Amino acid sequence: MGKALFIVDVQNDFTEEGALAVAGGDAVAAGISRFLGGHAGDYDLIVASRDWHDATNDNGGHFSETPDFVDSWPVHCVAGTAGAEYDPELDATAVTHHVKKGQGKPAYSLFEGVTDDGETVEQLLDAHGIVDVDVAGIATDYCVRASALDAISHGRHVRILTDLVVGVAAESSEAALAELAHAGAELVSSPGPA
Repeated sequence: MGKALFIVDVQNDFTEEGALAVAGGDAVAAGISRFLGGHAGDYDLIVASRDWHDATNDNGGHFSETPDFVDSWPVHCVAGTAGAEYDPELDATAVTHHVKKGQGKPAYSLFEGVTDDGETVEQLLDAHGIVDVDVAGIATDYCVRASALDAISHGRHVRILTDLVVGVAAESSEAALAELAHAGAELVSSPGPA
Protein backbone atom coordinates (compact mmCIF):
# COMPACT_ATOMS: atom_id res chain seq x y z
CA MET A 1 0.00 0.00 0.00
CA GLY A 2 2.01 2.91 -1.31
CA LYS A 3 1.75 6.65 -0.99
CA ALA A 4 2.13 9.39 -3.60
CA LEU A 5 2.39 13.16 -3.63
CA PHE A 6 0.77 15.06 -6.48
CA ILE A 7 2.27 18.48 -7.22
CA VAL A 8 -0.22 20.12 -9.56
CA ASP A 9 0.79 22.77 -12.12
CA VAL A 10 3.34 24.80 -10.14
CA GLN A 11 4.37 26.63 -13.30
CA ASN A 12 5.55 30.11 -14.18
CA ASP A 13 2.33 31.03 -15.99
CA PHE A 14 0.31 30.22 -12.85
CA THR A 15 2.52 32.09 -10.37
CA GLU A 16 3.19 35.79 -9.96
CA GLU A 17 3.97 37.57 -13.25
CA GLY A 18 2.56 34.67 -15.30
CA ALA A 19 -0.09 34.73 -18.04
CA LEU A 20 -2.69 33.40 -15.55
CA ALA A 21 -1.00 34.50 -12.33
CA VAL A 22 -2.41 33.22 -9.05
CA ALA A 23 -1.53 35.42 -6.07
CA GLY A 24 0.46 33.34 -3.61
CA GLY A 25 1.74 30.93 -6.25
CA ASP A 26 5.41 31.62 -5.54
CA ALA A 27 4.82 31.10 -1.82
CA VAL A 28 3.15 27.73 -2.49
CA ALA A 29 6.08 26.72 -4.72
CA ALA A 30 8.55 27.61 -1.98
CA GLY A 31 6.40 25.86 0.64
CA ILE A 32 6.29 22.67 -1.40
CA SER A 33 10.09 22.80 -1.75
CA ARG A 34 10.49 23.16 2.03
CA PHE A 35 8.05 20.30 2.57
CA LEU A 36 9.94 18.07 0.12
CA GLY A 37 13.18 18.88 1.94
CA GLY A 38 11.89 17.07 5.01
CA HIS A 39 9.29 14.67 3.64
CA ALA A 40 10.19 13.48 0.12
CA GLY A 41 11.16 10.13 1.64
CA ASP A 42 7.60 9.67 2.93
CA TYR A 43 6.41 8.98 -0.63
CA ASP A 44 6.84 6.08 -3.03
CA LEU A 45 6.06 8.43 -5.94
CA ILE A 46 6.19 12.19 -6.36
CA VAL A 47 4.22 13.14 -9.47
CA ALA A 48 4.35 16.70 -10.81
CA SER A 49 2.02 17.86 -13.56
CA ARG A 50 2.36 20.68 -16.05
CA ASP A 51 -0.04 22.17 -18.54
CA TRP A 52 1.77 21.65 -21.83
CA HIS A 53 -0.34 23.20 -24.57
CA ASP A 54 0.30 23.27 -28.30
CA ALA A 55 1.38 26.61 -29.75
CA THR A 56 -0.16 26.06 -33.17
CA ASN A 57 -3.87 25.85 -32.33
CA ASP A 58 -6.53 26.89 -29.83
CA ASN A 59 -6.20 23.58 -27.94
CA GLY A 60 -9.80 22.52 -28.43
CA GLY A 61 -11.18 25.95 -27.63
CA HIS A 62 -9.11 26.23 -24.45
CA PHE A 63 -7.30 29.31 -25.79
CA SER A 64 -9.30 32.38 -26.78
CA GLU A 65 -8.66 36.03 -27.58
CA THR A 66 -11.92 36.72 -25.68
CA PRO A 67 -11.70 34.20 -22.83
CA ASP A 68 -14.62 33.59 -20.48
CA PHE A 69 -12.26 32.32 -17.71
CA VAL A 70 -14.52 29.28 -17.25
CA ASP A 71 -13.99 27.19 -20.35
CA SER A 72 -11.62 29.40 -22.32
CA TRP A 73 -8.44 31.19 -21.27
CA PRO A 74 -5.70 33.46 -22.59
CA VAL A 75 -2.70 31.68 -24.09
CA HIS A 76 -0.70 30.01 -21.30
CA CYS A 77 1.77 27.19 -20.63
CA VAL A 78 2.75 26.70 -24.25
CA ALA A 79 5.09 23.72 -24.63
CA GLY A 80 8.73 24.71 -24.59
CA THR A 81 8.18 28.26 -23.29
CA ALA A 82 9.30 29.73 -19.97
CA GLY A 83 5.65 29.98 -18.90
CA ALA A 84 5.27 26.20 -19.08
CA GLU A 85 8.32 25.51 -16.91
CA TYR A 86 8.18 24.88 -13.18
CA ASP A 87 8.28 27.97 -10.99
CA PRO A 88 11.90 28.59 -9.91
CA GLU A 89 10.81 28.40 -6.25
CA LEU A 90 9.86 24.74 -6.79
CA ASP A 91 12.75 22.35 -6.28
CA ALA A 92 11.70 19.53 -8.60
CA THR A 93 14.73 17.31 -7.93
CA ALA A 94 12.65 14.93 -5.77
CA VAL A 95 9.97 14.52 -8.46
CA THR A 96 9.94 10.91 -9.65
CA HIS A 97 7.49 11.35 -12.55
CA HIS A 98 6.67 14.38 -14.68
CA VAL A 99 3.22 14.53 -16.31
CA LYS A 100 2.29 16.75 -19.24
CA LYS A 101 -1.39 17.46 -19.88
CA GLY A 102 -3.49 19.51 -22.28
CA GLN A 103 -1.61 18.70 -25.45
CA GLY A 104 -4.04 19.94 -28.09
CA LYS A 105 -7.08 19.88 -25.81
CA PRO A 106 -8.35 21.28 -22.51
CA ALA A 107 -7.10 19.30 -19.50
CA TYR A 108 -7.48 20.14 -15.83
CA SER A 109 -6.77 16.86 -14.03
CA LEU A 110 -3.31 15.36 -14.03
CA PHE A 111 -5.10 12.07 -14.80
CA GLU A 112 -5.62 13.53 -18.30
CA GLY A 113 -1.87 13.68 -18.88
CA VAL A 114 0.92 11.22 -19.49
CA THR A 115 4.43 10.77 -18.11
CA ASP A 116 7.52 11.35 -20.19
CA ASP A 117 7.40 7.58 -20.91
CA GLY A 118 3.78 7.76 -22.17
CA GLU A 119 2.28 6.15 -19.06
CA THR A 120 -1.03 7.42 -17.66
CA VAL A 121 -1.22 8.44 -14.03
CA GLU A 122 -3.69 5.63 -13.34
CA GLN A 123 -1.24 3.09 -14.81
CA LEU A 124 1.57 4.59 -12.76
CA LEU A 125 -0.39 4.44 -9.50
CA ASP A 126 -1.59 0.90 -10.16
CA ALA A 127 1.93 -0.32 -11.03
CA HIS A 128 3.25 0.99 -7.71
CA GLY A 129 0.29 -0.06 -5.55
CA ILE A 130 -0.52 3.52 -4.58
CA VAL A 131 -3.51 3.78 -2.26
CA ASP A 132 -2.89 7.13 -0.53
CA VAL A 133 -2.40 10.41 -2.38
CA ASP A 134 -1.50 13.81 -0.93
CA VAL A 135 -2.22 16.79 -3.19
CA ALA A 136 -0.50 20.19 -3.36
CA GLY A 137 -0.27 22.89 -6.03
CA ILE A 138 -2.17 25.39 -8.16
CA ALA A 139 -5.05 26.19 -8.50
CA THR A 140 -7.28 24.88 -5.74
CA ASP A 141 -10.45 25.76 -7.63
CA TYR A 142 -9.39 24.26 -10.97
CA CYS A 143 -6.61 21.74 -11.53
CA VAL A 144 -6.06 20.76 -7.88
CA ARG A 145 -9.80 20.16 -7.56
CA ALA A 146 -10.02 18.12 -10.78
CA SER A 147 -6.93 16.04 -9.96
CA ALA A 148 -8.11 15.25 -6.43
CA LEU A 149 -11.63 14.33 -7.57
CA ASP A 150 -10.17 12.00 -10.20
CA ALA A 151 -7.91 10.37 -7.60
CA ILE A 152 -10.95 9.76 -5.40
CA SER A 153 -12.94 8.37 -8.33
CA HIS A 154 -10.02 6.01 -9.04
CA GLY A 155 -10.31 4.61 -5.52
CA ARG A 156 -7.49 6.47 -3.78
CA HIS A 157 -7.60 7.95 -0.30
CA VAL A 158 -6.86 11.64 -0.82
CA ARG A 159 -5.53 14.33 1.50
CA ILE A 160 -5.37 17.96 0.40
CA LEU A 161 -2.40 19.72 2.01
CA THR A 162 -4.31 22.96 2.55
CA ASP A 163 -1.25 25.09 3.31
CA LEU A 164 0.37 23.95 0.05
CA VAL A 165 -2.44 24.89 -2.34
CA VAL A 166 -3.62 28.25 -3.60
CA GLY A 167 -6.60 29.16 -5.73
CA VAL A 168 -7.69 31.81 -8.17
CA ALA A 169 -10.37 33.23 -5.88
CA ALA A 170 -11.22 32.77 -2.21
CA GLU A 171 -14.90 31.92 -2.70
CA SER A 172 -14.37 29.35 -5.47
CA SER A 173 -11.41 27.83 -3.59
CA GLU A 174 -13.50 27.42 -0.44
CA ALA A 175 -16.25 25.83 -2.52
CA ALA A 176 -13.73 23.46 -4.12
CA LEU A 177 -12.36 22.40 -0.73
CA ALA A 178 -15.90 21.82 0.56
CA GLU A 179 -16.70 19.74 -2.53
CA LEU A 180 -13.52 17.70 -2.06
CA ALA A 181 -14.27 17.09 1.61
CA HIS A 182 -17.81 16.00 0.70
CA ALA A 183 -16.32 13.60 -1.89
CA GLY A 184 -14.15 12.02 0.82
CA ALA A 185 -10.88 13.95 0.78
CA GLU A 186 -9.24 14.90 4.07
CA LEU A 187 -8.27 18.54 4.44
CA VAL A 188 -5.06 18.73 6.47
CA SER A 189 -2.03 20.94 6.97
CA SER A 190 1.27 19.52 5.82
CA PRO A 191 3.42 17.94 8.53
CA GLY A 192 6.13 20.15 9.95
CA PRO A 193 9.87 19.57 9.55
CA ALA A 194 10.93 15.94 9.80
